[in-house]
Amino acid sequence: MGSIVAGITEKAAFFLYNLCWGLIIPALRLNSRLADGFDQRLLKQEIRGPADIWIQAASAGESYLAWSILKTLTPSKPVRIVITTNTLQGMEILEKAVADTASNTRGITAETAYFPFDRPSIMKKAVQLFHPKVMILLETEIWPGHLSALKKSGCKICIINGRLTEKYVKRYLVWPSLVHSLRPDKILAVSDDDAERFGKIFGDDCVSVMPNIKFDRLADSGKTNEPENSISKIIPENAPFLVLGSVRQEEEDDIEKIIPDLLYRHPETIIGLFPRHMHRVQAWKKTFDHLQIPWTLRSKTESPVPKGSVLLWDTFGELSMAYHQATAVFVGGSLAPLGGQNFLEPLICGVIPVIGPFWESFSWVGQEIVNQGLVRVVHDWKSAANTLSEGIKQPHDHEKVRKTALDYINARQGGTAKACELIEEYLKQMVGTAHPTGS
Repeated sequence: MGSIVAGITEKAAFFLYNLCWGLIIPALRLNSRLADGFDQRLLKQEIRGPADIWIQAASAGESYLAWSILKTLTPSKPVRIVITTNTLQGMEILEKAVADTASNTRGITAETAYFPFDRPSIMKKAVQLFHPKVMILLETEIWPGHLSALKKSGCKICIINGRLTEKYVKRYLVWPSLVHSLRPDKILAVSDDDAERFGKIFGDDCVSVMPNIKFDRLADSGKTNEPENSISKIIPENAPFLVLGSVRQEEEDDIEKIIPDLLYRHPETIIGLFPRHMHRVQAWKKTFDHLQIPWTLRSKTESPVPKGSVLLWDTFGELSMAYHQATAVFVGGSLAPLGGQNFLEPLICGVIPVIGPFWESFSWVGQEIVNQGLVRVVHDWKSAANTLSEGIKQPHDHEKVRKTALDYINARQGGTAKACELIEEYLKQMVGTAHPTGS
């Protein structure tokens, strides 16, 4: 009797969920972030089907993971893959990934589309259109309309590179019976903690741990395709070069204290400041004028920069080269509660980065990287300045740091291969599942 009542209740919940989507979709049309592919999200623009594998990559980070899977997958028979995303940036990455895969000899045909809105009536049509044998959800993509339609179709559902915060666990457990009815066939989580959190929702028996696919993408990220590092032409050979990378607006007050402090201690130093968002360049001009610190725009610089000055980056594409040239590095987004920016890039370039206490977005890298001294975590601007000063006085050997960093990364690789092994295993299990005629 209880299961019948629960079934009726869940049916009513999906009815209301479908109704709510119908009410909010007209308003979503006004959202500039959803404007790209809006008709495709409603299935009003044609999307080709069917597909053996459907991969959902929510945004840019997950799209890179999908690219890694495309490059590694070796199916026993030709397969068609559709990869969806929610954002324009994700779509741009996926289109490059598909173009990169186009000449493959592994029998893979891949296409891209925007992820449909999760209105149950729309998702039912989407699943009927794609009729996937295997659904791959990258990191955390738990949409009730989507999962319900997939479960009814008999598709195998996998969460790969799974990550889940405790905050979301509490949300999902508001209705545990509903969530459990939508549980994936397999979840590969990137840490024991993530696996435990997924287990609380879906049960431990469908969850295991895998290496993070992001480690597979890191080995070559410290290399530059430039025949010569153009930064070396504008930084005098005997001048220390401090890079403040990906600085966010919320931590600018702290950076304003760090810069004069270090220029006072090390007057021969050149500081390269890379604002995370280019519109902050104008504010930094005013700040340096107020502090009476000499500065130069990167776009106006062709000859060596004077020592004891700031080189303010107002151009794109040179942060990696600056890291290669740097004596010491601070990576922003970390002195304010913003989750942190990519500190692995300077590390692979051979410089031990200094970061603030807020680096949750990169916690997947592991606390061991701090314990091994490959990243220096500080708690405020003063300790950041002191640590950077140490790095300027006693620079690390770039090649030694780079080798140690790659050893750390290489020991944690293999996630892509494990994910592809699971996908190929499910494809073989589903070999007898035919696509409906006329799809």
